[in-house]
Amino acid sequence: MARILVVDDEAEICSFLRDFLTPRGHKVETARDGPTAIDKIMLLAPEIVLLDIVMPGMDGMKVLKEIRRIDAQLAVVMVTAVGHQEPATKCLELGAFDYITKPVDLDYLENVILVKALDSM
Repeated sequence: MARILVVDDEAEICSFLRDFLTPRGHKVETARDGPTAIDKIMLLAPEIVLLDIVMPGMDGMKVLKEIRRIDAQLAVVMVTAVGHQEPATKCLELGAFDYITKPVDLDYLENVILVKALDSM
């Protein structure tokens, strides 16, 4: 299916999403910070990035801007905590494909990935 990069400073979130997506046929890599995410995007060329907005150092919005500079078409799905929808809306304006809230609705996430994977065909 899709090559997915999960970017979140919380190791548990990275593991949880990898464990959910891998059995569904996706190739999943993880990154725990913005600079590592940028390196992995350039190296691995993922089709979808699940990107946490709130991270120490280089936050998700800065990472998104850098992703847009590298690849304007890469599907980026922002991940935000409930109550942080204003930054998520700003990310949509910056070119994010969609956003999901924590705790992650796995059915919604699976549908977003399916839509983007079908759109790429």
